[in-house]
Amino acid sequence: MSSKTITGNIIDIEGRRIYKGIIRLSGGRIENIEESAEVSDNKYILPGFVDAHVHIESSMLVPSEFARLAVLHGTVATVSDPHEIANVCGMEGVEFMVNNGKQVPFKFNFGAPSCVPATTFETAGDEISAKDIETLLKKPEIKYLAEMMNWPGVLFNDPVVYEKINIAKRLGKVIDGHAPGLKGEQAKQYISAGISTDHECFTAEEALDKLKYGMKILIREGSAAKNFEALIDLLNEHEDSIMFCSDDKHPDNLVIGHINELVKRALNKGIDLYKVLKAACINPVKHYKLEVGLLKTGDPADFIIIDNLKDFNILKTFINGELVAENQKSFIKQVPVTPINRFNTSQKKVSDFKIASSTGKSRVIEALDGQLITRSIETELPLENGYLQSIPEKDILKITVVNRYKEAIPAKAFIKGFGLKQGALASSIAHDSHNIVAVGVNDEEITKAVNEVINNQGGISAVYDGKLYSLPLPVGGLMSAEDGYVVADKYTELDKISKAMGSTLTSPYMTLSFMALLVIPSLKLSDLGLFDGDKFEFVR
Repeated sequence: MSSKTITGNIIDIEGRRIYKGIIRLSGGRIENIEESAEVSDNKYILPGFVDAHVHIESSMLVPSEFARLAVLHGTVATVSDPHEIANVCGMEGVEFMVNNGKQVPFKFNFGAPSCVPATTFETAGDEISAKDIETLLKKPEIKYLAEMMNWPGVLFNDPVVYEKINIAKRLGKVIDGHAPGLKGEQAKQYISAGISTDHECFTAEEALDKLKYGMKILIREGSAAKNFEALIDLLNEHEDSIMFCSDDKHPDNLVIGHINELVKRALNKGIDLYKVLKAACINPVKHYKLEVGLLKTGDPADFIIIDNLKDFNILKTFINGELVAENQKSFIKQVPVTPINRFNTSQKKVSDFKIASSTGKSRVIEALDGQLITRSIETELPLENGYLQSIPEKDILKITVVNRYKEAIPAKAFIKGFGLKQGALASSIAHDSHNIVAVGVNDEEITKAVNEVINNQGGISAVYDGKLYSLPLPVGGLMSAEDGYVVADKYTELDKISKAMGSTLTSPYMTLSFMALLVIPSLKLSDLGLFDGDKFEFVR
């Protein structure tokens, strides 16, 4: 059995010290670690980073391609919820993610999606039953029950919700949470059901309340939802209960960085090195009982080498003793992919997107940059021949959600916050059920954008200056099988186009994808209509 040695400054996170040493590797594991003052190498060696909660699908890349980019940034493992593809393709979708991920040297740790469909107020492509949850959780590669988004079901003792929770408990699997805004007795009740984490805290006050009841808090910094600034100071006093995650990471952002960015930002704020690395490397492995090495004798040889403690540049990434990335070059090979998908709707007409009304009064969704939450406002809209009209000059545009699984009348409403002065955007990435969501200044361009997504059987599109632009996503209407850099470039082009159309949002397509996410307040749009996320009911 071949062996090799790695030398440098070893960062012992839990021991809170750095020492010069020699690491001997054999059979993909750490054979032993020897302290040696004679080591001259000044590089630093530490455990690899773990993304404690991510939907791989949001990168628009299949798992194998996600891995090729993530290792460049020192990520060796993810805690991955395949909830998105499950909403489209059910158990077949989960199996696709697991099997594709197994083909590369990267440690994907998939969960059993707990809420498919996410609610009964939308149309999804499939469902994951309690029986399916048990089947999944009995598999060794399925590590946990993924985020329990149906917090009302937990609070009001929904029998199906508790059947899933009890299966996870019986099988000794961790239960992930999703409880935006819950505090006090409601938070206590939710946590007492056995739910151990939350990545949806918007304020430190909310996070502290949940920490008080024993919950672990994940600090999220994704492409749309950004809670780092609000929560990072919690790490000073709660180092054992904090983890880092991205939740949703678009391909252009993944090319630039991953968990390493949160590490550098935390260090730049003056937070203790060992506390930061606990959140990035240690806590997820211990909480989810991952088979990921923590730089100890006998562990899998999962670690990274950086240049110095200030710049934190990733020089090398090792997984199971294999060098998978060096100097921003990935050694993970591309994997052939046979797409799976569910798409069963025909081309739409301009008349499908008109909104008849006898009064100009209308509820309007207000999108907020960098947030999944929205506001609900009311305004007076102009009427023309009995149909409500957008007011682009006041940033009030039309939004629609089109059922992609069967023929149905599109749901329509109005939205503020996108800032488009012309054209339309559309996407089949529309959390959680992934119908087609579109926003635009007029019905004609909305129709073109929606029909382009339908033609491609999934993807994102833009109509700008009369021209059509698109990125096809043939795997579930969520992911591309292309090279990650190619996908990132195409997405970057569409992102630039959306901003040339006038959008002031940091990530317009990501924000658009959450406008149908009913489990996040306040006002959202499903394929069945306008939905109040605070009261959990449809509204006019």
